[in-house]
Amino acid sequence: MATPQEKLAKSLEMLKALQDKGIVAIRASDLSRSHRERLQKNGFIQEVMKGWYIPARPGERTGDSTAWYASFWDFCATYLRARFHEDWCLSPEQSLSLHGGNRTVPGQLLVRTPRGGNKPTGLLHGTSIFDMRLNMPREQDVIEQQGLRLFSLPAALIEASPAYFAQNATDARTALATVADASDVVRRLIEGGHTAIAGRLAAAFRNIGRERIANDIVGAMRAAGYDIREQDPFETQVELRLPRRELSPYATRLRLMWQQMRDPVIANFPNAPGLPNDIEAYLKRVEDAYVTDAYHSLSIEGYRVSVELIERVRSGGWNPDIDQRDREHADALAARGYWQAFQAVKKSVRSILENKNPGMITDEDHGSWYREMFAPSVTAGLMRPESLAGYRDGQVYIRRSMHVPLPPHAIPDAMQTFFEILENEDHAAVRVALGHFVFVYIHPYMDGNGRMGRFLMNVMLAAGGYPWTVVPVERRDAYMAALEDASARQNIIPFAQFLGGLVREGLEGKIIAKVPGPRS
Repeated sequence: MATPQEKLAKSLEMLKALQDKGIVAIRASDLSRSHRERLQKNGFIQEVMKGWYIPARPGERTGDSTAWYASFWDFCATYLRARFHEDWCLSPEQSLSLHGGNRTVPGQLLVRTPRGGNKPTGLLHGTSIFDMRLNMPREQDVIEQQGLRLFSLPAALIEASPAYFAQNATDARTALATVADASDVVRRLIEGGHTAIAGRLAAAFRNIGRERIANDIVGAMRAAGYDIREQDPFETQVELRLPRRELSPYATRLRLMWQQMRDPVIANFPNAPGLPNDIEAYLKRVEDAYVTDAYHSLSIEGYRVSVELIERVRSGGWNPDIDQRDREHADALAARGYWQAFQAVKKSVRSILENKNPGMITDEDHGSWYREMFAPSVTAGLMRPESLAGYRDGQVYIRRSMHVPLPPHAIPDAMQTFFEILENEDHAAVRVALGHFVFVYIHPYMDGNGRMGRFLMNVMLAAGGYPWTVVPVERRDAYMAALEDASARQNIIPFAQFLGGLVREGLEGKIIAKVPGPRS
């Protein structure tokens, strides 16, 4: 007779077989009742609604949303196809957000289908699907993207409500900026006689500096006998010139976010003192902050480190070749990597204090910070050497966050754009707050993004003459909530206030972070 462990192993084999097929949304019929109940009892699957499950990790805290947010889009695609077959698509507004590179999990996913019940279907963690009973767009106006059926970009621009442009300006502008030519939009406008919509879209394109497309819409509509009046659906003007041939929605999105968030950052940050006259004295203060910085930065990421371990690493008393206990200890590896990365970051700080461009130096040096941070794990055999080669090649998710970081294929363009913006930014506070935020928004690595983001923040602080600043682990919840507000809701104010407050306390000489005393 099989033991409980053998039975669980068999159930896990069944689950793995489903996952090997790329199945994220698991139907009750995909597993026998005994396998399903055994996997759910042991925390390997989680029920979303009656008859539907997703994979989960045993040991996750009750109420942890990570597994759900990571599965959301794949689950919805499978569920909607099972329920409506091909007779559904997302709303034009949600389609535009996805065209604009925004894969943040929405509170309510709006779906159009002739078979809709005009009521919500509750999912996990306060999310839902609302299926609206509406006719489908023409077949040629529907595209499929990663299993999701969307309005095509031209059709979505025409069908989206006027309020969408004002309420979701970054998404709307990003989607507009990916339109290379007016032909497909104009064709649909003329076919439908959409004079008011034509006026709105012409003004919207003009708002983002796409004069030629705006003029083509106006000219074509008038040539077809329609009289149109432009009415800008946006509440503000764009104060930057978007590159004409940059069709990546992710790169465009970063430029728009940066411009939108600059003023709130400036309003909530103390003025920069300016580069210090005594470089060695500044670097000495940086070195003095190391133990406190390492303790809090690693603790924020969930590592259990002590001052004794940090000091042992710094003094060279740690050797992965002879210290078997530390070699197998993730906390010790992280502490060693942090020390090595800290030394590399100090070299970058010196270059910047010598008046070199902070964006350019960070672009050139951040790869070495990352390699030093994870070299001990490679040495210990816990990471593959190729993991240090560069940016991630797989999708990553942020614990408990509705924000879905950029897909791997978008990272090179996004990072190039990020450092271009950073290099050209002339306001010290903006470099600090948005440098940190945008880096973790992109999440270019599989691991270590938070530590890298805080290193980048402190390099930018040095460029303004601000003191090295530690984010205390005791304020982790406020820190993560502010990042989530900025990532998922485009509200940078809480993050600017949080960082600005820490920096202000540092300028005033207040001790904002301490480390525990030695163990007795």
